[in-house]
Amino acid sequence: QVQLVESGGGLVQAGGSLRLSCAASGRTFTTYAMGWFRQAPGKEREFVGRVVWSGGSTDYADSVKGRFTISRDNAKNTLYLQMNSLKPEDTAVYYCATKYSKNNYDYQDRRGYDDWGQGTQVTVSS
Repeated sequence: QVQLVESGGGLVQAGGSLRLSCAASGRTFTTYAMGWFRQAPGKEREFVGRVVWSGGSTDYADSVKGRFTISRDNAKNTLYLQMNSLKPEDTAVYYCATKYSKNNYDYQDRRGYDDWGQGTQVTVSS
């Protein structure tokens, strides 16, 4: 099992930037991919982006493509989400999640991930 701790959330004005971090501990060597999801009040948790740990390929939701960038630091077992040009509709609790195996893996489906962090709040004011 992997323990995940997100940080870096906060309040920012529209057009601003934030960088979220997700520190992983435990059985990190078993990770196949990691993803970022977000959940706004009254809405379903939705896919934001993901990275395949070995190789570093990334995928993003259309709503954040070109504004958000996922990166990772293998030595620190840390995942990052750089968020630029933030909009009020980006306001949500952001979660990182890990997937151990590529089997039966739909990276946009939150049900396919194995472990989750506690989330960090991002609020974008207009």
